[in-house]
Amino acid sequence: MSKSNLKEYWKENLRYLVFLLSIWFVVSFGCGILFVEELNTIRMGGFKLGFWFAQQGAIYVFVVLIYVYIKLMSRLDKKYGVDE
Repeated sequence: MSKSNLKEYWKENLRYLVFLLSIWFVVSFGCGILFVEELNTIRMGGFKLGFWFAQQGAIYVFVVLIYVYIKLMSRLDKKYGVDE
C-alpha cells in the first residue's frame, strides 16, 4: 500500500471512530445524564426511560456500534485491498 493510500485509509478509519464514539457519547452521557429528566417521563417495560438508558441502553448501543464498526472496517479493508 502506498503512503498516500495509507494516509487515506487511516483518515477514513478515524472518521468512523469519531462518528461512532460521538453516537455512544450522546447516548450514554446525554440520555443517561443530561436528558434524564425529560426521558423519565416515558416508561419502557415499567422503568423510566432515563434510568433504562443509564443502566442498559448505553451498553446495548455500544454493542451495536461494535458490530457497525466491524462492518465498516471490513468494507474499508476491501476498498484499500488490505482484507484477509
